[in-house]
Amino acid sequence: MTSTSPTFTFRPLDPLDDAVLLHRWVTHPKAVFWMMQDADPEDVERAYLDIEADAHRHAFLGLHEEAPVFLMETYDPAHRELAGLYEPQPGDVGMHFLVAPTDTPVHGFTKAVITAVLAHLFADPGTRRIVVEPDVRNKAVHALNAAVGFLPEREIQKPEKRALLSFCTREQFLKAVSA
Repeated sequence: MTSTSPTFTFRPLDPLDDAVLLHRWVTHPKAVFWMMQDADPEDVERAYLDIEADAHRHAFLGLHEEAPVFLMETYDPAHRELAGLYEPQPGDVGMHFLVAPTDTPVHGFTKAVITAVLAHLFADPGTRRIVVEPDVRNKAVHALNAAVGFLPEREIQKPEKRALLSFCTREQFLKAVSA
């Protein structure tokens, strides 16, 4: 019996066309750590218009069989999110991801998503290290991060949360996913 992983593609998020879809995702109870539970569709649209206008942040939809199934955000941690909270290195890329809620979860799907996200980011030879800062209470994402090679460095206090600052190099990722 052979096992195959889902194949994902990425496309830039369109804040105007995708806001209603994203609203369903970011306000879902499982997206509590996204901190948009009380957002309305216009709030979501504005938030992603802000990202679109920012040279240091980008948002993408991840597609599986042409259907949107996850959100990926990237940022330059020297300028956004973590500016002043750690010493950035050349090639650092900050990342957030959110898998769409579903009534029919597929075992291993979220791990396949984060694996695809990291593979996509490391496909850029300029990316040397991926930086994440999930809420310290988000144990599920900490386990996923560890499974793809992230190593926690320390807790940091951000304006909106206590976060676990973690890093993953290309080598750590390749070792984790080949194990």
